Amino acid sequence: MCGRFTLVTPGESLAVQFELPAAPQMAPRYNIAPTQPVAVVRVNDAGQRELAHVHWGLIPAWAKDPGMGARMINARSETVAEKPAFRAAFKYRRCLVPADGFYEWQKLNGKKQPIYIRAQDGGVLAIAGIWERWMSPDGSEIESCSLLTTGPNELLQPVHDRMPVIISPADYEAWLNPQAQQAAALQPLLRPYPAALMTTYPVSLLVNSPYNDSVECIRPLSG
Repeated sequence: MCGRFTLVTPGESLAVQFELPAAPQMAPRYNIAPTQPVAVVRVNDAGQRELAHVHWGLIPAWAKDPGMGARMINARSETVAEKPAFRAAFKYRRCLVPADGFYEWQKLNGKKQPIYIRAQDGGVLAIAGIWERWMSPDGSEIESCSLLTTGPNELLQPVHDRMPVIISPADYEAWLNPQAQQAAALQPLLRPYPAALMTTYPVSLLVNSPYNDSVECIRPLSG
């Protein structure tokens, strides 16, 4: 699964990488957690890419209340096209979730050690996401998202049995294209990211609490 990640890259750099019309203004975030707002890159109704902030935890359009989203932070790439909660969003509302890195917890000596995973070159990763729009009975609206997961690559296999799907820059257009609606054409994009392009290191237990959101969360654990 993917339950925490970071995004501290300046908006100017995000605008270049994701071909956004303007640089978004965002505060650095070192411990993004479920149910919090997350930045997503998507194609709007005018056919242009935009960066929007949505609730992390997808709320299906047919849900009776928004609380259902807390259980929908991730979607398995192997079944996302068939699951009732995700299939419409997968077909029509795909997005990219920028992240400098993400956390997983490795079981070591009976304890869970947080591990930070990032690109080997320090660049921004684009996690495959899907988003949905939920309308409440009073007419208010909530936009929300889930992050797609797949099996681990060789680097992540000792850490966790799942990892987020990371879309390569060459595939951004294909993933975001609203006209691409056939699962068979999209599934080849939902593969483990090459292990050689990633690195990992242990970090402190600070990240265990979403209330801790500082650079200390990503500092390598000494010793």
